[in-house]
Amino acid sequence: MGKVLSKIFGLYPFVSAFRKDTNERWYYTLLMSTGLTFGTISALYGLSHGLVSQEQYSFLVAAVIASAVVPTMIAGLCFVPTHLIPDTDQSIRPRRLNGVSEEG
Repeated sequence: MGKVLSKIFGLYPFVSAFRKDTNERWYYTLLMSTGLTFGTISALYGLSHGLVSQEQYSFLVAAVIASAVVPTMIAGLCFVPTHLIPDTDQSIRPRRLNGVSEEG
């Protein structure tokens, strides 16, 4: 948890320099605050060199995955920058039947 919090406090000011919308700032900060790759590799290194047992390795990998999933879920549920999502209003597009538009 401490690692994620330190990454958040380090990333947020940097992201703020490039993104002005608050939702965007938090969204990108939370997505970049995970340490899935490095955490998994370091746990595997510890296992393969006898520094941690199999049980400890399993616990470490579970913690690394949780530290990646939780911020990603929070970002996706609370801070999606909706102004970046393309409008998919189907009523403005002509319908197509067998590859031919109804309009022409």
